[in-house]
Order: sequence, then structure tokens, then C-alpha cells
Amino acid sequence: MNRYILIRRLRGPAFLLLVGVNALLAQAHILGWGRSWPFYLILAGVIALAERAALAADGGMTPPPYPGAPYAGAPSAAPQSPAPESASIVPAHSHDFGNDSDGGQS
Repeated sequence: MNRYILIRRLRGPAFLLLVGVNALLAQAHILGWGRSWPFYLILAGVIALAERAALAADGGMTPPPYPGAPYAGAPSAAPQSPAPESASIVPAHSHDFGNDSDGGQS
């Protein structure tokens, strides 16, 4: 498995663990919820740095495709044909609706 994807998948559990530790510290009256926001910023920064380091170590600075996505050579379900040029939306004129005196019965 790619290291970038592994670090990306550990992001949620890391924040969940931090919330749990924060709850224990708040329960023990050591650190309140209002004063723990810097830890969340630090964790987000550390994870972002780890993701960038994993991308740089793999030789590219673009994230790899999602592993569940089909590969580029997979056939598509139905080929899309381009829309005809005459399919544009054009506003209608008022005389197209039959606004004459005979109630549009012409």
C-alpha cells in the first residue's frame, strides 16, 4: 500500500484519539475543551507534513488515484456522443405563445 494513502487513512482515527484524550483531560479538570484547540491545529499540521513527505518520497507531488477507482483502460458503460450544435437554449419571442386577441386559436 502506498504510504500516502496509509497516512490519509490514519487521519480520522488520529483526530478521534485526540478527542478521547481531550475528553479524559477535561473530565479530570486538567485541560478544558476551550483551551485544547491548539492541539487540533498541531495534529493537522503534523499529518499534512507526513502526507507531503510521503508524496515526495514516492517521487511525485500529485496524489495517486483513489485505489477503488477503475483504471484508465477500463471500458466505459456507454460512450458519450457530443451534443448537436442545434441543441442550444434560445429564448422564445412573445409572438410564439399566441398572445393575440382570439385566444391563441389561429
